[in-house]
Amino acid sequence: MKPPPLSSQQQKLNRVFQAAAEAINRLDYQECIDTLERASRLHPGNPTILLELGRVHGMRYRYAAAERCFENAVRVASKRTDSLAMAGMHCRGFGRYEMARSYFERAIKQPGASPDSCVKLAELYERFRMLEEAADLIDQALSMDPRCALALLVQARLERLRGSAETAEKIVRPLLAMTDADSWSTRIRGWYELGAILDKQGRFDEAMAAFLEAKAMIQPNAHRFLPMQELVHRRLREVVTAFKPDLVPKWIADGATLEPRHRVALLCGHPRSGTTLLEQVLDSHPEIISAEETPIFVNEVSLPLRRGFPMEARMLEVLEAATPGKLTQVRTDYARATELYLQTPPSGRLLIDKNPSLTTLALVAIRAFPEMKILTALRDPRDVVMSCFMQPLPLNQVSAMFLSLEGTVREYESVMGFWRAVAPALGDSCIELRYEDMVADLETVSRRALEFLGAAWDPRVLRYDEHARQKLVRSPTYAEVAKPITRGAIGRWRNYQKHLEPQMEKLAPFARAFGYE
Repeated sequence: MKPPPLSSQQQKLNRVFQAAAEAINRLDYQECIDTLERASRLHPGNPTILLELGRVHGMRYRYAAAERCFENAVRVASKRTDSLAMAGMHCRGFGRYEMARSYFERAIKQPGASPDSCVKLAELYERFRMLEEAADLIDQALSMDPRCALALLVQARLERLRGSAETAEKIVRPLLAMTDADSWSTRIRGWYELGAILDKQGRFDEAMAAFLEAKAMIQPNAHRFLPMQELVHRRLREVVTAFKPDLVPKWIADGATLEPRHRVALLCGHPRSGTTLLEQVLDSHPEIISAEETPIFVNEVSLPLRRGFPMEARMLEVLEAATPGKLTQVRTDYARATELYLQTPPSGRLLIDKNPSLTTLALVAIRAFPEMKILTALRDPRDVVMSCFMQPLPLNQVSAMFLSLEGTVREYESVMGFWRAVAPALGDSCIELRYEDMVADLETVSRRALEFLGAAWDPRVLRYDEHARQKLVRSPTYAEVAKPITRGAIGRWRNYQKHLEPQMEKLAPFARAFGYE
């Protein structure tokens, strides 16, 4: 049966949304905003336009403007519950979890509030370490719908976080037995959760089987991403082949006249290498402020530097062609966007931009900010690979590589192979810090990092967990970094050694280079 044809008004609105999306793809955010504002003036009672307009403002770090749009959407909406929940989703999407929490708290108080809104708020409460309140919301959701898949998933995770692995397993098993299409994506997360539960109980073969079940469900949708990421790998190899070490001192000399100078450092490393722990330690220092895994560097520096070049243009070609005027502009835009994002001026503090995905943009960072310091977190490559493999990540180009151990190792080889090739040329601009050394002797590693950054010693960095409990941590390891350091994550790869064995030869050069043999 064919769906009914769209009305002429709906067709016009669809064209508006398409034009807005095309403007975003061109990085022309103002054109997108102008398009949506014109549409909103023509259709002032349409909450969907206002919600989308608020989302785009949020993407540009204009949070007050986003909130005004969301409030207008709620005001004109016939179903306020839905608009409040969608505003909460958009806030979560552009990283304002405090705003998201407020909208979901209002949504669940509306008539007709859905179990889904209760669970979304429970997940936010979990991130804010309000575990009892989260559990109460899950109970509320399950009282509305005892078979709510997402509620069962979060309930199982909360039990695991409490240390009740057996109870968590009993909760998640019925979720995995569901067969309806609506629960498909939640069942994927359920298999990952079961893997984490079984790992916690020392049932490692069963855990591996659970992770593989999750990946088998994702696999049919991953094929479109893999060629794109393989292209990224090929381009990184081209950079390594063409890179000449004398480029870096040349860029630093060229950038000596760029003003104003910024106190900024990049904290990178392969995902799951201890970047979040190091960031929380440094962020505990009163003279340091961190921005955690934002898209700012990519959106305000990397992509604008490529503007005007064909898609196939090589990184080094783009960087060599960067004019002083263009470099000054991206530096200004980066500083402005970061201040808007942090909602506070750095006021002389050192900014730490922590983002593992920027590891392969280290040369871009030095070209735009020759004064920048780069800290790279290292961890046993075998632990890194297993940890990435076990993470329930949204499907994208990178996470598609993590659907097999072979692909995970290829991704590691690409990222860390690039780093090994360019790091020697960075000289005094970079430092490598090992996760295992931090766990063994936090003070020594912290002193070394602070000295590198030109910051005085402060003992508060040793109480990073107290600091982390007072703030929102956006990394997937938000729960772990709010606890004192333990050695539990070191050498976990041995629990899965027989599965990792076929990949050991590829990882051996990195293990040797980073001191893990």
